[in-house]
Amino acid sequence: MTEHSGDAGREALPTSAQVEVAAETFRMLSSSTRLLIVRILVDAEHDVTSLAELAEASVQAVSQHLAKLRLAGLVGSRREGRRIIYTVDDPHVVTMVEEIFEHIAPDGSLAPDPAERRPQRRPRR
Repeated sequence: MTEHSGDAGREALPTSAQVEVAAETFRMLSSSTRLLIVRILVDAEHDVTSLAELAEASVQAVSQHLAKLRLAGLVGSRREGRRIIYTVDDPHVVTMVEEIFEHIAPDGSLAPDPAERRPQRRPRR
């Protein structure tokens, strides 16, 4: 992919590298358990035991998901004594996860049209 060379003022298309990394990020979050873990960590940091309890999953399963999320750079960690505390520190990840849950109502339906909540974008020429 290359940048769009059309109208001045139009946003450039993403590069191939950007698309590939974005797709990998969405693949990583396509697991409902991993997405829930990240959503929990957006609100507060936790160790694996409390994450497993909140996610209603085994400690072993959550630990494996956390390893993948760490490798993908979506989750960070630090040691506190014998415990490892997991966090989501990247504001882009926080925004992305918050936005998806704003888009989906608690009953699983799509939230109201975003145009009703945000100022409209200028039409493209």
